[in-house]
Amino acid sequence: MDDRLNALMINCTLKPSPATSSTEKLGGQVLDALAELGVDDDRIRPVDHRVLPGVMTDMGDDDEWPALRERVLAADIVVFASPTWMGQHSSVAQRVLERLDAELSETDEEGRPILFDKVAIAAVVGNEDGAHHIAAILFQALNDIGFSLPAQGSVYWNGEAMQTTDYKDLPETPEKVASSIATATRNAVHLARSLRISAYPAG
Repeated sequence: MDDRLNALMINCTLKPSPATSSTEKLGGQVLDALAELGVDDDRIRPVDHRVLPGVMTDMGDDDEWPALRERVLAADIVVFASPTWMGQHSSVAQRVLERLDAELSETDEEGRPILFDKVAIAAVVGNEDGAHHIAAILFQALNDIGFSLPAQGSVYWNGEAMQTTDYKDLPETPEKVASSIATATRNAVHLARSLRISAYPAG
């Protein structure tokens, strides 16, 4: 059995490519830390794709979510990254959560929910408070559909309120952020490898 793990970062920025994104920077740093632990990486920016509203795996009408979904299913670790807008996760993040809701009815050959073997890390960035609230929303939703959550599995940066400095413009990574990245990624890899060795029991 291949012991390599795969990570996917879903960057829920509102900015289409090639615009620079603080969410991309923070999520990318999480992927870099995972790579140092031997994890292969992939990344998606859903705003670049036609992801239709709905709660089915395929909404038809040129819906591009099915192809993105295959990349989610191929990942062992998903880094779910969202900016903070008005203290909330982005509308793109909400759209992705709604599309992932369809996985509640998908099961593996032993009858387990299809996402039971996956681990989630939350990465949240913004110039206002809200990171803990957003991580709570993301973790509750992702856990509901089957993701496992590592200890201290969220990474965030909040800039000073009502200022204009973005995370992507910082000259260096704050020590607390770097420490959080190291802890979250180390624990996520441990959990993902543990689940690969010993899966959750079938009901």
